[in-house]
Parts: sequence; C-alpha cells; structure tokens
Amino acid sequence: MVSRYLRKNIAAIAGYIPGEQPQNSGFIKLNTNENPYPPSPRVLSSLRKAADRSLRLYPEPLSDSLRNLAASRFGVRAENILAGNGSDELLSILARCFVGRGDRVVYPVPTYTLYDTLIAIQEGEEIGVDYPADFSLPEGLYAEKAALTFLCNPNSPSGTLVSLKEIEKLAGSVSGILVVDEAYIDFAEGEGASSIPLVHRFSNLVVLRSFSKSFSLAGMRIGLAFAAEEVIAGMLKVKDSYNLNRLSLVAGVAALQDLPWMARNVSRIQRSRKRLTRGLKRMGFQVYPSQANFVMARKEGQNLRGLYEGLKRRKILVRYFDLPGLKDSLRITVGTPQEIKILLQEMESINTASPA
Repeated sequence: MVSRYLRKNIAAIAGYIPGEQPQNSGFIKLNTNENPYPPSPRVLSSLRKAADRSLRLYPEPLSDSLRNLAASRFGVRAENILAGNGSDELLSILARCFVGRGDRVVYPVPTYTLYDTLIAIQEGEEIGVDYPADFSLPEGLYAEKAALTFLCNPNSPSGTLVSLKEIEKLAGSVSGILVVDEAYIDFAEGEGASSIPLVHRFSNLVVLRSFSKSFSLAGMRIGLAFAAEEVIAGMLKVKDSYNLNRLSLVAGVAALQDLPWMARNVSRIQRSRKRLTRGLKRMGFQVYPSQANFVMARKEGQNLRGLYEGLKRRKILVRYFDLPGLKDSLRITVGTPQEIKILLQEMESINTASPA
C-alpha cells in the first residue's frame, strides 16, 4: 500500500473536497460561488495578446507588475503584498510559515473547511470556537492563545459579516497572527468593510483577497496577501518559485485596470442576492443575512438533502451542508436573474411533488 510511505498525519486526514465541477454541459451551477458574469473585456483582450511565443519564458518571480498595481489600488506599498496562486496557496503558505507541530490554530466554526486540512498537514492543534446562532464573532475567540487565528469575512458558508471595529479589537487582542480571509468582501454593501487599511497599524494582521469571485477569474487562480513588510518577507521564503504563471499575471493586472467592470457585476449580484433571498423567504426558508455572492438557507421540518438531490436530478447544482451549527442547510450561489428564476420554480415544483 502506498499509504505506508506517507507521514502518519497525512495518511490519517481526509483532505479537502472541492465543490462538484460537472464535466457535462447544461447544468445551472450554483454550488461553488463562481461569478455568473464574464471578466472584463480588457482581461480577455490582454490574454489574447499575451498568448504568444513569450510563454516559453518564466514569469516574474515576485509578480512585481501585479504587486505594484495592487499597491496603488489598495493604498499600500508593494512590499506589503504577496501574490499567490489563488488565496488557497496563500493560506497554505501561512500555515507553513506560522504553524508547527502542536501549535494552536483558532477559528470560529462552521467556516471554510480548507483551514482544517492545512493545519492537519502541519500537525497543528485545531481549535474551533462555535459561532453563536446569529454568527456574530464568538467571545471565546479572544480567550484562546494561538499561533494563528483565521477569520473568514464574510464567512463561508454563512455569508455573514463581522464589522471592521470588531476585527480591529481582535487584532489587538490575539497573541499570534490574525488572518482575515476576504474572498467575498467586494460583495458586502457599504464602504469600509475591508481590513486592508489596518495592516498599517497591526503587525500581526494578514488580509487575503481573491480574484476568483468579484473579478470573475476563478480559472486563473490569483490571490493577494496584505501584511506588514516583515510578515511578507517571511512568506516570500516559503512561496513556490514562479508561483503565478504569465497569463495569470496579465489577467490580474488587466482586472485591476478595469475596476468599474467588476463594480458593475458586483452591483448586479447584490440585486440578485436580494431577489433570491425574498424568493426563499416566501417559501418559508430561514435565510442568513448574506454579504457574499451566495446565501445560506434552512427550513425546519424539510429534508433539504432530498431537495438538493432533486435539484441535481434537474441539472441544478447547489451545495448541501450538514455541519454542527449548520444542520441540513443549502448554500446557493447567486446566479443570473434567469438562473434564480429557474431555481425558485424548480424548488417550488419539488416541494409540491414531495411535501415535507
């Protein structure tokens, strides 16, 4: 057996399981929080121009073109930024930098389950602090002494948002590194939700951003980490060489050069999120107040696994959760208005055919 050659902790873990990616066409795909709208035309044009003989050359080792532009867009210095092959790679780098065997890692749960896998790989001690029913920041998070604290904000899978004031308090209270994972922050309503401005004040704060969601670039794998210079310098020692390919760099730069396109798509998704929430509530679902590009819904007395499977048979994919704190729940990505209309119609049809 191959497993006998593995480290014992690697053999023991299940590994992270990504959302389903169907190989057949015709699905309405509302299960992995992809943007239903295309990336900026500037991105597509830049990619076509970049797909030439230069692909034989290695990319920029430090992604300087992307770091420099991001610095100007987000009000920091390039030395405060590390580019990654998606924010997932940045999470892996953080775990490798700051977590050794037996080190404590704390995060409120339920949340992004990749954190569990990354800490298990490092043989760290995972400490999940239960969210209260309203998904406000749990007080127990302040009491734990940890090498690393993760906070997904807005949280996945609940979509709920912790205020900047609370994050500021947490950054000043934790003894180790605080990582605020802002993969969905662009979908939050109102100004000033991001924690990036706080990296100037807190040397233990790392803020992660992704191009997958709001910029419609999930297929390019682009993420950014913002932190104090000494933290970024340490992370640079751990990152893979040439971790962003030439085309990803081109796409990331072009996306940041057309922020109005992203903002328009975000506004469309915010409007559709309200429409989806209203439709679900009319059917009797409890819907958490989402500030992301998805909603989480529950319904007492109904078997939502059955609903999930019924939708899948009708070629509509959503994500089913049955976790402590999120028993028998559906997470639904905000699609186009037409996709939402079809989803709600099919849910009504399934409910009519199979009453609870």
